Amino acid sequence: MINLQKVQMLPAREQVASMLRSSILSGGIAPGQSITLDSIGEQVGMSRTPVREAFHILASEGLLELRQNRCAIVKGISVDAIKDHYEMRILLETEALRRACERMNDETLKTIKKVNEQGRYAKEKGDTHAYNLANQAFHMSIWEAAKSEKLKSFLSLLWNGLSMNRLVTAQEYAAISLSDHEKIIEQLEKKEYERACETMRQHIIYSMNSTLENYKTH
Repeated sequence: MINLQKVQMLPAREQVASMLRSSILSGGIAPGQSITLDSIGEQVGMSRTPVREAFHILASEGLLELRQNRCAIVKGISVDAIKDHYEMRILLETEALRRACERMNDETLKTIKKVNEQGRYAKEKGDTHAYNLANQAFHMSIWEAAKSEKLKSFLSLLWNGLSMNRLVTAQEYAAISLSDHEKIIEQLEKKEYERACETMRQHIIYSMNSTLENYKTH
């Protein structure tokens, strides 16, 4: 059984920013839509403080326009902005994995594999929320192994969770994601580090294309 208390989590403000970023990039929240601290706080079960901080993070990215009375307006998103977001993730995620590979040992690999087992369990149970958490923990275990607080901080600010499009179910997307994670682990076990980095790159490219498909159809 998954012990979510032991799964690495982003700070509260970045969890909220991730959820909103994912919704904006996928078209789940439409341009021009007004969102408030109270409505988002109620949706995610958090106080105003991390939600307010998340609003400021997304405003700095150009995704929200802050207004008075604790609300914000969702700004329009473009194909170029989506590509730029994921291209930055590709650069940083592959760099994190490259640094993790340089420091790879049995204990680090054991940690990554244990987190992936949690993802496999969640996927088999059909628990998309738990898989989303395990997916986050899988990537964060690699960021931790890279031993760079600055790199981990940048990646945390770019995180947007599972990039599902409307053409696949949540379970189908989880299966694709899990398959990539297991391929990366297999390559790490074989010390095929360049191939693992290429698999990570393709993993993020798939997410980008999935988000772009949403953009085209919303």
